[in-house]
Amino acid sequence: MEMTGAEAILASLKEEQVPVVFGYPGGAVLGLYDAIYRTGFPHILTGHEQGAVHAADGYARATGKVGVCIATSGPGVCNMVTGIATANMDSIPLVIISGQVATSLIGQDAFQEADTAGITTPITKYNYLVRKVENLPQVLKEAFYIARTGRPGPVLIDIVTDVFDARLDFHYPKEVHLLGYQGSQHPRRADVQRAAEALRRARRPVIMAGGGVVLSDTGGELTRLAEKTGIPVVTTLMGKGAVPDTLPQHLGMLGMHGCYTSNRAVAECDVLIAVGTRFSDRVALNPKTFAKNATIIQIDIDASELGKNVDVDLSIVGDAAYVLNAMLPQIKPAKHPEWMTMIQSWQAQDYHPVSDPTRLMPHQVIGEVCNQCGPDAVYVTDVGQHQMWAAQYLRHTKSRGFITSGGLGTMGFGYGAAIGAQMALGRQQRVVMFTGDGSFHMNLNEACTAVSYELPIITVIFNNSVLGMVRQWQTTFYGKRYSQTDPHRKTDFVKLADGFGLKGYRCTNLPAFQEAFADALQQKGPTWIECIIDKDEKVLPMIPGGGDINDIIME
Repeated sequence: MEMTGAEAILASLKEEQVPVVFGYPGGAVLGLYDAIYRTGFPHILTGHEQGAVHAADGYARATGKVGVCIATSGPGVCNMVTGIATANMDSIPLVIISGQVATSLIGQDAFQEADTAGITTPITKYNYLVRKVENLPQVLKEAFYIARTGRPGPVLIDIVTDVFDARLDFHYPKEVHLLGYQGSQHPRRADVQRAAEALRRARRPVIMAGGGVVLSDTGGELTRLAEKTGIPVVTTLMGKGAVPDTLPQHLGMLGMHGCYTSNRAVAECDVLIAVGTRFSDRVALNPKTFAKNATIIQIDIDASELGKNVDVDLSIVGDAAYVLNAMLPQIKPAKHPEWMTMIQSWQAQDYHPVSDPTRLMPHQVIGEVCNQCGPDAVYVTDVGQHQMWAAQYLRHTKSRGFITSGGLGTMGFGYGAAIGAQMALGRQQRVVMFTGDGSFHMNLNEACTAVSYELPIITVIFNNSVLGMVRQWQTTFYGKRYSQTDPHRKTDFVKLADGFGLKGYRCTNLPAFQEAFADALQQKGPTWIECIIDKDEKVLPMIPGGGDINDIIME
């Protein structure tokens, strides 16, 4: 069928069963936006290109499908760079479509020209520059295949503007054959047998679940392994939700702000089986002492991550679901009573915040949100202290119920991601976004998007009037020299919410928050709840960078 390049792009998106795209128009993509107008293809207009890529990211994290976003050339796609890098670090499948100046203008420093491929090569799984309209169907087919297979990631397609109006005979490819690219591979049977044998012999085993478990939807297999063997489970920040919080031997999060028990269990275990994690510096803070008494087994779909940050004894390349399903029949039911008794003694030493009826405290707020929303809500965070509090105190059972920027730690990620998640899951699904006043200032402009599309996102703002996480480090390690972490902002979030056309609340105590959140649950559109907390409220426990369990700070 003959059509324009722009129409071919939309036809390709339909072939890939993409229900919605996020974007912002501009000169170099006018041909594509004209086709969107003529075909009525579903499109969400965000307030900023960064919001669009974060929304596509949130859509992908919430569903496991490829998120799609669009930007114009130059500043348009450059505004997406932070969001692309965010997705790349967390292995999120995206297809980014950007416009480029006309073929005749490339290399002339034309208006809104930028070397998009050069800029984004280090932060994408792959990227393309399309100069010929007949290449579009093949490029789009390959882009979606690369984005979703193997270790997922963002793929960028930069298209010169004259391609949108050029015509072609459209045929969408049914298959992809990429020389040298393996979407996934099966592990060696001998390696799976060795891993199973190590678990059978272990006296003090631990399962460590990372973000790869969530991305591959392997939580069910991992939970069955834990239930069958009685092995305790710890999760990374990105692995939250890999196993339900109701699993009896789920110990919680480990790492810099993980609990004492999780970190101690890894330090004392004799076998550590790590699934879908790369042992980042926020987890293995000191690689030389990390699980130093253990036989470490690392399972990951990306061979380049095996043994990269921590020396391991057995590396297994492959899809986590395949590896775990192959391992389960080889392991007999077991219990580890002595090990669990030891762990229970450590749990008595875990940090537990003490409630104060005279002020609002983060664990109280998060606990109340869980009480009113139940276990099936989807929680999104920005980055900072509130992110760690959410990771520590949220209770949920959904595998894709916790959406956060882990690897890059992108402040301003949350609102766009919440918009994408809400669009993906529908207005009946409850989406709650936690943020801090510092993070929220970065992209709160996306409130206009939430209002325009009447998305019932509840935003909980922890307002301590400072840049809390950086200030905490300045308190602990820099002699309380608070350099540029008290911005002296007087933002009235309730008035600002009203200006955007949404409902805002301000709370200074728990009863007020309980009432405000209950009311927010009844609203059809977005709401903000500002929670005034003390500027010296800290995220505890904490292990300093380069330290280990012996350096943990509990007060």
